[in-house]
Amino acid sequence: MFEYPPSDAPMPADGPQVVPAATVVIFRSPRSGAAPELLMVQRAKEMRFAGGAAVFPGGRVDPADREFAAALMPGEPIEIAAAKIAGIRETLEETGLMIATRETISADEAMTARRMLLEGRELAPVLEHFGWRLDTGSLTLYAHWCPLWDRAFDTRFFVHDLGTGAVDVTVDATENTRLFWASAARALEMADAGEISVIFPTRRNLERLALFGTFAEALGHIARHPVRRVHPDKVMREGEEWLMIPDGYGYPVLGQPVATANRG
Repeated sequence: MFEYPPSDAPMPADGPQVVPAATVVIFRSPRSGAAPELLMVQRAKEMRFAGGAAVFPGGRVDPADREFAAALMPGEPIEIAAAKIAGIRETLEETGLMIATRETISADEAMTARRMLLEGRELAPVLEHFGWRLDTGSLTLYAHWCPLWDRAFDTRFFVHDLGTGAVDVTVDATENTRLFWASAARALEMADAGEISVIFPTRRNLERLALFGTFAEALGHIARHPVRRVHPDKVMREGEEWLMIPDGYGYPVLGQPVATANRG
């Protein structure tokens, strides 16, 4: 059986020909003291992956992300570093939110930065133009999902905390059609009610994220569950085919019947 390398290493040449990608789970603490809210985007139905589904901001890792990451974070494994850059870039592109900077960014600055990014497609020139410095340590590796087939997305998930307060976000209107903030529990309620559609990895991660009452709780849970690639697999349970993930990765729910699982 094929064995995955650790999460800080690339997929080996004899493994599936996968596409490196990154996702950022962005926490916001409501002033009411309720459970943290998460930023989600609803993808356009025409998209090849997760069309019409609600997901966390993110996308594939571009060559320019790797080049910038190598220069900015020479001591960090390149797969992790490049995924961080891709997650920051995709978040700005998809939502208009500039995360993980040492400077405070105004809504007008973020809007201009987003326009520059959409024109040039690279993050480094945008940061140089504004004189912004990244705080890449504010992104913590949370999970790593990758199906075992060619062209699958080899996705590293990060968590990032915005703290308390409102922020300006706007859908990009190309890949996505809607943005919303919701607690993990509320997002699951919306999915169960048919208000949104979520794919299998998003549902499992929402169930895990619903365990956390604060961002600090999330970090503590991550520290107790070292990140390894999650590979969903089909198994038979009492004559029914289920899509399952291994135990011990920090997830409270390990699977569901294939017939009810949206795989994207």
